[in-house]
Amino acid sequence: MPKGIKIAIDGPAAAGKSTIAKLTAERLGYTYIDTGAMYRALTYKALKAGIHINDGKSLKQLLVETEILLTPSNNGQAVLVNGCDVTEEIRSSEVTAAVSTVAAHGEVRELMVDKQRALSDRSGVVMDGRDIGTDVLPDAELKVFMTASVEERALRRHAENGMRGIDSSLEQLKREISERDRADSERKVSPLRQAEDAIFLDTTSMSIKEVAEEICRLAKERLGQ
Repeated sequence: MPKGIKIAIDGPAAAGKSTIAKLTAERLGYTYIDTGAMYRALTYKALKAGIHINDGKSLKQLLVETEILLTPSNNGQAVLVNGCDVTEEIRSSEVTAAVSTVAAHGEVRELMVDKQRALSDRSGVVMDGRDIGTDVLPDAELKVFMTASVEERALRRHAENGMRGIDSSLEQLKREISERDRADSERKVSPLRQAEDAIFLDTTSMSIKEVAEEICRLAKERLGQ
């Protein structure tokens, strides 16, 4: 049987990348790497330490001193920062509002990409983020760029927040997602864009199960199965 491949899933905020990437990895028996959670972990640590999110140099130094681990858990994946479980904390509205700014610093992304590539140095990996197919894993055998309408993405995030017990306004979420789209697409370092060899998937009218099934089909196609 052929060895596993590297799968890069990119797309804008709240497109369902992490949920779908987790399910895809589970079905294929692959390792899932949530790059967004890694940036969120650094953002959380910076906010706790009182480091300004515009201070790229200090953020990079903080990242050098910070151990971020992604480990399997009963709920899918746990995020550990220096040994402490911050899986829920990194999903707070404060972290969500600041993470794009933190991730836009070139010096931070350079070091984070090194960490992400090290994690992906094995066969059978699913990694999701904003620049996986273009910068982190440009040699991935399967690249998928998935998106959905702003309205649909806001509804998904609203439902996700509800499951986490977080109060949120649907209209506010629409505004925040639109702003994240603008910030991620216009940043100078590794902007959000579709890789030339990526497959485009509009998931607005697709269920999570349907999207995962399509990516699994594409992966098996790449493997010649």
